[in-house]
Amino acid sequence: MSPDETPGQNSPRRVRVTAPRSQARRASPGYPVAREVAEQSEVGQVFVRSLIRSQLRLAVVVAVGFLLVLLAFPLLLAWVPGIDQATFLGVPFSWLLLGVGVYPLIGLSAWLYVRTASRNEARYLDLVEDE
Repeated sequence: MSPDETPGQNSPRRVRVTAPRSQARRASPGYPVAREVAEQSEVGQVFVRSLIRSQLRLAVVVAVGFLLVLLAFPLLLAWVPGIDQATFLGVPFSWLLLGVGVYPLIGLSAWLYVRTASRNEARYLDLVEDE
């Protein structure tokens, strides 16, 4: 090594290797779906129709389930002998069953519908926001 050379002058330059940036925005090769929806193109209409169909399907399933359980109350009264004559604090049990027992069913159906509808909308937004 000559006196005017500094150590490491001929050695290759150090390169720092890191993982790819996870926060970096990916370049979108195509047309963003959100733009398709905003411009109401055919592709955007397909996405919106699929959301509407999934929400309608959910509403029908919850409504039919609610009605089936609601119809089970009169069937229960018809099949269980003596339940018509039973009273609780002077009120016929059948009235309590139909009058008070329906409200938890309504609450459960509403909670199920809102929870699943929110999940459908979140999936739709994830789909639209992915570019």
